[in-house]
Amino acid sequence: MKRRNKIYLYITAILLLIYLALLTVLCLSEYADKGATIQSFGDAFWYSLVTLTTVGYGDLIPVTPLGQAVGVVFLLLSAGIMMTLFGAVISFITSEGLPLLLLGFQRNKNWYYFADYGVQSNTLAANICKEDAQAVIIFGTKKDDQMEFPDYPSLFMNVSPARIVACKKGVGTKCKIFLMKENDIGVNSRAIDLHTLPVEVYARTTNGQDHLSGNIRFFHSYDCCARQYWRSKPLCSHENTIVIIGFGNYGRCILERAILTNVISVGQHVAYHIFGDARKFLAMHRYLHETFSLGEVSNTTDSLIFHDMCWETQHAVMEQADRIIICPDDEPEGWSIFWQLHKYFKIHGQIHLHSNRKAPGVCYFGTNEEIYTPDQIMRTALNRAAITINEIFCRSVSYPTKSWENLDDFHRESKISAADHLLMKIRILLKDETITEFTPGMVEQAYKVYCETKKAEAVLDTYRRLDHLRWLRFYTFYNWSYGAVRNDGAREHPMLCAYEQLTAEQKRERDAAWELLGSITVELK
Repeated sequence: MKRRNKIYLYITAILLLIYLALLTVLCLSEYADKGATIQSFGDAFWYSLVTLTTVGYGDLIPVTPLGQAVGVVFLLLSAGIMMTLFGAVISFITSEGLPLLLLGFQRNKNWYYFADYGVQSNTLAANICKEDAQAVIIFGTKKDDQMEFPDYPSLFMNVSPARIVACKKGVGTKCKIFLMKENDIGVNSRAIDLHTLPVEVYARTTNGQDHLSGNIRFFHSYDCCARQYWRSKPLCSHENTIVIIGFGNYGRCILERAILTNVISVGQHVAYHIFGDARKFLAMHRYLHETFSLGEVSNTTDSLIFHDMCWETQHAVMEQADRIIICPDDEPEGWSIFWQLHKYFKIHGQIHLHSNRKAPGVCYFGTNEEIYTPDQIMRTALNRAAITINEIFCRSVSYPTKSWENLDDFHRESKISAADHLLMKIRILLKDETITEFTPGMVEQAYKVYCETKKAEAVLDTYRRLDHLRWLRFYTFYNWSYGAVRNDGAREHPMLCAYEQLTAEQKRERDAAWELLGSITVELK
């Protein structure tokens, strides 16, 4: 590319020298004739412009043979120059030249670059525009004739992230890059060297850590769906039997979020019946028996019952279920299960269907509009709450702790899980199981309730037990076990024990997640 640019530069320089030589010859030849109208270099330049642009005012004309010869050359060149200029203008408009020029006038705005255009990209871009009035949406692909133009302002141009960054010139906020295809970070040429650019990268994946390097973060669309599901359809105290049909990507993430988030009372005993192949899941999470009853229903703790047989044979389980979640990865299969349940089973509980198709009378979840939102993908609010939890934790313990920047992925996820449970804590404090979103006033009210009620030692003890149970679930889910001394390499922790065995200081550590309500109240004010 650099060699080609040098060639273009040399050709331009040669043409410019030839043009100047012709002007010089025209000026010298006409200047010697007293009857000539071209008497200076400026007159020669004006005559060349009028001739080359085919305007032809006639105010200046060469009279000498040599001058007329130069005039003929300009006449012959005029048609070619006009066609070249016209072609250059058309090329500028139809190529990336015009969009890049328009971008240059919007450097102070917030740029969002999508490597490809698709359903997910379109949905996220539309949601970004709703929330950010300063958003500039850029799709790194050409718009084809079959593509409907989005309902929001956007630019389609086949340019790399590096070129977009060069156009931004470091003005305003960092450009945000999105790779919306699954596991795109490893195969998309647009992902090469993104870690070297001053950008924030969000890449969709089905595995791996949430964090790769300094500026690259992964998001899991299945996990986003599960988070949104339990947020919008929270577990209620009257629900003791939950059925999950389909244990692919969606079913696995929904169960994982239930394990990590669904802690609403110290005496709960919810039985989760899971239909699907769970062999890999059970092999991966080998310490679940420490916090759950596996294989049989318990009246003292939550249970995980994985069924090998098909769900159609389990009429008693279906009929006693308080909630049935239908979530196979194949959406048409989910609809088929939905209709079979309605047709052949006596169902008294709720049926929740994972579907991107909206139909009246159906309680569905997991639409693109719900999953692909800025807060779900970039997790700004969740991460901010997790950082605050870590700060509170650092202040509340006597031993050395690490700042958010120095935490590894596991301990970051631990704080994120605590932040995830925040909405559940608000429901518990306000005794309102219908809450799915919280307002500043609601958070302030919940914190006041916490401050008043924790004065009673028994109530404070209950709050700590609740968060210890949530904490136990998180650590056993990631295969930590009890050890007399903490050993991160061996995944051993002295607090992986019954609440009664904790020291007074260890019990106080559980206050950090509740105290977060006060910090959020101050921040929102």
